[in-house]
Amino acid sequence: MTYTVYDDILTLSLVKEACSLLDVPADVLLKLFGEHFFLFCKQAGYDTMLRTLGGNLIEFIGNLDALHSYLALSYQEMNAPSFRVEMTDDGKMLLHYYSDRKGLYHIVPGIMEAVAREFFDSKVTMVVLNQSEEDERTGKKEHVVFLVKQTNQAGKTRDQHNSNNGLRVASLTLLEWVCLIYFPGSLQCTFSPCYPNKLWMEEKAFCNAFPFHIVFDEDLKVRQTGVNIQKFVPGLQARDATLDQYFTIIHPQVTFTIRSIRKFINSQFVLKSYKDKHTTLKLRGQMVWMESLGCMLYLCSPKLRNLQELQDVGLHLSDLAQHDVTRDLVLLNQQRLAEMELTNQLERKKEELRILSQHLEAEKHKTETLLYAMLPRHIANQLKDGKSVKAGDFEVCTILFSDVVTFTNICAACEPIHIVHMLNSMYSKFDRLTNIHDIYKVETIGDAYMVVGGVPVPTETHSHRVANFALGMRIAAREVTNPVTGKPIQIRVGLHTGPVLAGVVGEKMPRYCLFGDTVNTASRMESHGLPDHIHLSSSTYRCLKDAGFNIQERGQIEVKGKGQMTTYFLLGNLLVSEDSIMGRKVGGTARSMKKCCDEFDVEELDWPTQSPDLHPIEHLSDELEWTLRARPSRPTTVPDLINALQNEWAQIPTETKSCGKPSKKSGSWYGCKRGTNSILKYMCLNIMSLQSLLV
Repeated sequence: MTYTVYDDILTLSLVKEACSLLDVPADVLLKLFGEHFFLFCKQAGYDTMLRTLGGNLIEFIGNLDALHSYLALSYQEMNAPSFRVEMTDDGKMLLHYYSDRKGLYHIVPGIMEAVAREFFDSKVTMVVLNQSEEDERTGKKEHVVFLVKQTNQAGKTRDQHNSNNGLRVASLTLLEWVCLIYFPGSLQCTFSPCYPNKLWMEEKAFCNAFPFHIVFDEDLKVRQTGVNIQKFVPGLQARDATLDQYFTIIHPQVTFTIRSIRKFINSQFVLKSYKDKHTTLKLRGQMVWMESLGCMLYLCSPKLRNLQELQDVGLHLSDLAQHDVTRDLVLLNQQRLAEMELTNQLERKKEELRILSQHLEAEKHKTETLLYAMLPRHIANQLKDGKSVKAGDFEVCTILFSDVVTFTNICAACEPIHIVHMLNSMYSKFDRLTNIHDIYKVETIGDAYMVVGGVPVPTETHSHRVANFALGMRIAAREVTNPVTGKPIQIRVGLHTGPVLAGVVGEKMPRYCLFGDTVNTASRMESHGLPDHIHLSSSTYRCLKDAGFNIQERGQIEVKGKGQMTTYFLLGNLLVSEDSIMGRKVGGTARSMKKCCDEFDVEELDWPTQSPDLHPIEHLSDELEWTLRARPSRPTTVPDLINALQNEWAQIPTETKSCGKPSKKSGSWYGCKRGTNSILKYMCLNIMSLQSLLV
C-alpha cells in the first residue's frame, strides 16, 4: 500500500530470492533495480523535479539531499541516504554515500548511470573505492566512497576541434576546469557577480530579518543569533554558549564539528534542540562558511509540516519572517496532508471492501452448497434466477429406500446424542457414495435414507448406479457401530424401478420431491426386506439381470397394498470390485486385473488350448470399446465405465454372446466358467485396462 514502510529485512530477503531465481549476483540485481527505480520515478511524475536539480551531475548530486528533505514532508518515515561530491587535487570525482540502511549501496551506480545517460547525455562508470562503518553521534552508518568516471564524446570532439584551429586556451580556475572537462558547455554563459565594499545592513535589521539564524566559530561558540531563536532558546544569549550544548545534528548524520559540517557544506542541515522546559524545536537551513571570519553562518527557519506542529512548538505564523517560504509550505502542506488522509481512507475502504467481497463470496459459496444439498443444481439455479420450476414426468427411474434394523430399540436404549453421532457417521458415508455413483439424494427422515437414479437428469444406467450404491451403502453400514451392542449396525435396502412425477414443493423451505406409485413400491421393498439384504422388485431385476450383477430370486411374497409380488435379493456385482464400488484408490491395472480374475474365478489358459465348457467370443471386446469411444459423452470414472459397459452389453444379441471363433488376446485365453456374465466380466477387465477410455 502507499505510504507504508517495509522493513529492510523483507527487502533483502526479496533480493536474495530474486538472485536465486535469476541466478545473478546481488550487486548486479541491485544496480539494475537502481536503473529501474530512476525510470519509475520519471514515470511517477518526478521527471521535471529531477531535471531541475542541477545543470550537471555534480550539481544534481549536491541537491539530492534537499530533494529528500522535501519528499520527507509527504513520506514522513522515509530514511533517505546522504550524498556528497568531493573533487580531489588530481581532478578525480569521488561520491560519498552515507546510509543507515546497510547492504543497498549497489543501487547508487544504477541510479547515477541512468541519470547521466538520460539528463546529461554522458556515460558514467562507478567503482567502489572504500566501504566502512563510521560511528556518528546518531549511531553507526555505512559510508561508501565511489570513484566516478564520466566520458562525453561531444566534449572530446570539441577539444580536438579547438586544438586544430589554434584557439588560445584561457586561464580557468580548478572548479571551472572540472566543469569544462566533465560537463562541456556549462561555461558558455558565465556570470560575474558584483559585491559591495561593505555590508549595507545594520546588525539589528539583520537579526530581525533573519530571526532564526546562528553564527558560530570553529569551536562551536555562538557569536550571533536571530531574535526569535533567542526567545525560544534563551541559553544562546550566554557569553560562552556553544551550539552543541543546545542542538544536535539530525541531517546529514555527521558529528557536530566544523570539519564534518564543511564536508557536507552543500547539504541541507537539520538541527534539533535538546528538550528542556520548552518543546523540541527543529531548524532547517543552509551552512555558509565565512573564511575571513573563521565562522559558520547557519541561515535557517523552523522545520514545520503543518499547523498542528506550529502550535506544538509554541510558534505562530507571525514568528516566521515575511520572506520565509515556510509560511506557504505549512499552509500548502496542511492541504496536502488532508488530501493524503482522504487517499489513505479510500485505500483502507478499498481494502475493507475487498475483504468483505471475499467474505461475501465465501458465504455465497456456503449458501449455494446448502442450497445444492436441498435441491438439484439446475433447479436451484433456476430458483436463484427467480424462475418458476415446473414439475416433470420421468418415464423410468430407480428409487432406493433404506432404514436401520431395530432403530426404535436403539433409540430407547441410549442417549439421543449417541443416536445423532451414529446417524451422522452413517449418512456421511452414504453421502460420499452418492457422489461416487452420481445419483441424487432425495431426503432423510430419521433413519430412513432415500435416493433416486435417473432423476433429475435422465440416464440409461439409473438402475446400475443405484444398485452399485446399494452394495456400497451395505458395506459402509458395517463400518458404523451400534451404540447399544457395540456391533456393526444392519440396514434394510429396497429398490424399485418405474415412472415418477418430480417437482419443487414449498416456498419457505422448498424441497425436491418425488410422487407416484413407484415411490410407494420402493418403500414397500425396503419394509418387506431382510436385515443386511438388498431387496429388488421385478422391474428392477429386469434392468439388472443381464448387467453382470449377482441376483438371487426370493420368490412370491405378500406385499402390503400390492398383493403377491415376485422379488429378488441383490448379492453383488460380478464385474466390479469392492474398491471400485466404494470409490477407493487401487493399485496398478495389472495387479487389479489379476485380483479381479482371482475374485471372479476367471482363469487364464495357455494358448491354443480349447475346452468344451468355455464360451469363446470373437471381437466383442473391440466392439464394446469402439461403441464406448463413439458415445457423445465418455465415462469419467470406473463406475461410469462399468455402467456404460453393462448398458452396451445388454444391447448385444444373445446369440452373438454365445458363439464365435476363439481369438487370441495378448497371447493367452481367458476361460470363463459362469456363462455370459463371466464373459462380460472379462470384457470389462480388458477394456478397463485401457486408461484412455476415461476422460
